[in-house]
Amino acid sequence: MKSLAEAESFGAIDADNDDLLFRCFEDHPAYQDVRALSRFVVLGRKGSGKTAIFKILLTQDMHDYFSFGHTFTDYPWQHHDPQARAGVPEADRFTHSWKYLILLSLSKILLNQDQGVPFDDSSLQASARLEKFVVDSYGSRDPDLTQLFTPSKKLRLKPHFELDWKVLKFGVSPESVPMDELPTIVQDVNQNLLRYVLACLHPDHQYFVCFDQLDLGFDPNKPDYSNRLIGLLLAARDINLAIRAEKSKALVVIFLRHDIYDELHFEDKNKITENFASTIEWDAPPRTDKTLRALMEKRFEAVLGENESEKISWEGVFDEAKQMPGHQTKYSHILDRTYRRPRDIIRFCNAVLKQYKARDTPGNGRFENIDINRARPEYSEYLLNELDDEIHKHLPHYKQYLDIIRAVGLWQFGLQDFEAAWATQLISPQLDAKTALKELFEFSVIGFYRAGGKGYGGSEYVFRYKEPRTAFDQSAARFRVHPGLSDVLGLKRFEKGEGDEADVGE
Repeated sequence: MKSLAEAESFGAIDADNDDLLFRCFEDHPAYQDVRALSRFVVLGRKGSGKTAIFKILLTQDMHDYFSFGHTFTDYPWQHHDPQARAGVPEADRFTHSWKYLILLSLSKILLNQDQGVPFDDSSLQASARLEKFVVDSYGSRDPDLTQLFTPSKKLRLKPHFELDWKVLKFGVSPESVPMDELPTIVQDVNQNLLRYVLACLHPDHQYFVCFDQLDLGFDPNKPDYSNRLIGLLLAARDINLAIRAEKSKALVVIFLRHDIYDELHFEDKNKITENFASTIEWDAPPRTDKTLRALMEKRFEAVLGENESEKISWEGVFDEAKQMPGHQTKYSHILDRTYRRPRDIIRFCNAVLKQYKARDTPGNGRFENIDINRARPEYSEYLLNELDDEIHKHLPHYKQYLDIIRAVGLWQFGLQDFEAAWATQLISPQLDAKTALKELFEFSVIGFYRAGGKGYGGSEYVFRYKEPRTAFDQSAARFRVHPGLSDVLGLKRFEKGEGDEADVGE
């Protein structure tokens, strides 16, 4: 094992810039569900590992595996939006335009990647029709999918598709259909495309079309954004069910932040949640046996190992012989200060490494309590910045809420303490202290105290990120700030009446 002083970092918190991602990928039940073609919605907090799974799906190198990924940093929404169908429920306005995009994505794979297609007479005829439509409409069998809805494009539907041409506007030729006419016939177009695509899917091959970065441009106050996402979810569900009915091995996969998914309201959402959604969680038994400890051990091996076969445990890097205050192990101490996400523990370990290397007195070759304690302020600042990115659009007043917590000044506080500080602040009259606490709980800024008994076991503070299905207790009278935010908010770690400050464990 190399010395810690030789290490530069244990990776980046952003999957797009993480050089260790592919060497240290820790699979997860959510990933396994996708590979098994059983669930197509992958939910998780920002930084939980959605993009890591997305990237792994796009980089598999197998002769019978094909994938295509959509990210929306440069997607032309201005061309997609006019494809919304009028006269249908708002939540369904974009469903057919999404289906068109998904089916063209599968067509692109079949026409350009899978050399095993066609594989019989039926697939030969279907692939020929697909190719002629794509080439005649977009000028290439490998079109730029970001340009599918560009107004200058003309769709050549005849003679490739079987449609009721009477629905076309007078004067519009089925051999040159303007893009603004697509919404009037898109349902029939999709039926033809779906039939051809299903006929072309090789029975022994796997195909994935993946959608990530859907939170870009998110605004909970704009119904069109929610309707776009709902349309994508419904389109993916319908196409996946059609593929499953044919016993083919293809899946449309959607990666979405769970807080955004929670904002969506549409018929059959619960069916999708129960039957087709997987949530990425870590250190959450019995829901998953995956741990951030194991994830970091892979990174320790990649960075510190002398050879590929060398195994490096958490204890080989962190000196667990001396516990942290509160009789905690170092792993528990760090884990409590995360939202149980890979990016959090990577960031904390990088901060610990930085403090270890800056120490005047050398240690015993492993991280010690002093390194962790000195790393906490830097990490706490990071966690607050992460929180800002995640919730500022959901809770416009959340910074004022944090100012009230700062005014309370305590890591653990009572409802009366918060209400007293609330009364001293200039807050919108439409808001109240209990609502603020509920909203802060929804994003795990605070947890509420739950007394033991009634099947709960011992008394504890409940945080949403640990118990996603737990609702806020309106009768709660005691609260605790997430330990990872305590340092940046300057909170004292004792309750009123205790006297001296004590760094108690969680």
